[in-house]
Amino acid sequence: MAIDTTTELAHLTQIRHYLHQHPELSDQEFATTKYLTEKLRELGYRIITPADLKTGVIAEIGSGKPVIGLRSDIDALPIQEATGLDYASANTGVMHACGHDFHMTALLGAAERLAAEPTLKGTVRIVFQPAEENHVGAQEVTAAGGVDGLDAIIGFHNKPDLPAGTIGLLPGGLMAAVDQFTVTFHGVGTHAAMPQLGADPVVALAATVSAVQSIVSRNQDPQQAVVVSVTHIEGGSTWNVLPEKAWFEGTVRTFDQAARALAKKRFIEIVNGQAAAYGVKAEIDWQAGPDVVDNDPHLTEIVAAESQQHFEVVAPTPSSAGEDFAYFSQRIPSVFAFIGSNGNSDWHHPDLIVDDAGLVPAAQWYYFNAKRLLTELA
Repeated sequence: MAIDTTTELAHLTQIRHYLHQHPELSDQEFATTKYLTEKLRELGYRIITPADLKTGVIAEIGSGKPVIGLRSDIDALPIQEATGLDYASANTGVMHACGHDFHMTALLGAAERLAAEPTLKGTVRIVFQPAEENHVGAQEVTAAGGVDGLDAIIGFHNKPDLPAGTIGLLPGGLMAAVDQFTVTFHGVGTHAAMPQLGADPVVALAATVSAVQSIVSRNQDPQQAVVVSVTHIEGGSTWNVLPEKAWFEGTVRTFDQAARALAKKRFIEIVNGQAAAYGVKAEIDWQAGPDVVDNDPHLTEIVAAESQQHFEVVAPTPSSAGEDFAYFSQRIPSVFAFIGSNGNSDWHHPDLIVDDAGLVPAAQWYYFNAKRLLTELA
């Protein structure tokens, strides 16, 4: 199928700029859902979005087996845009600062290419997934039955530090497992000049923030990639009073189940030990997020072979960022890639600008690999 890629790029750029200008937060993507649904209907797709999904779109084209899923996330972040673009976000305090507008546009481009195919040897299911940023969307889609019956599913994340259109592929772990923690120390408040009359949660917190760094430096295998980051601290309300409580929160990122379990075990031991040492009580809220994005080795070999026929393919460094595509990769044979977007900064920055030149290769990546997998898994 011959396509004028110059015309295609202009068309996809227009779509992305519209989506960029109208971002919506996780599980609030109602206008985005309507827009995507209308586009897919115009292309002749069967809309099969489960009734239990408030936002997001699932649609199919073709018939029979195999059934190959193509996934894009659709939500934005609570960030005030600082790009100065003429198509900057029109929604105050909301921005596509992770490039999900790039992902949606690429999948729509692939959907257009697939709709123009005279015949498909099986079924392609388009999955526009809500709420990736708060790590619940893939679970919502799964619980609603949106990925039931899939023989394989593929997806990608734009990578600002790769040249536009470069494909990054690895078998096994590509993105990290995510855990989130909140720790509250409960002490006894008193005048700052008489600390002996209280139990200081601030000093316990400060000591603990330093101590948990030993989990990586002294407990984990140096060959394992593990990150422990404390990102938010609060305690007290004035300069001369020791507060009743102080708290902090943050995240742990790992690529190995044993490392993940050890990090949690040592974290809890350290927090409780520090609380005992400083005479305060510790309350720990540990929230397990997505597991490792784990690329199926056999499917990755197929996707790499197809991708190498059309693009520059590189072996990327695994990212310690998380992706709830992991909920799919834990139950369905899958491949997740990085596709270069030649950005000026990294994900979640208010000034992130991705390069529209990467849109056509990203759309082609979905398209070529959907056709290849339909043939390989028949």
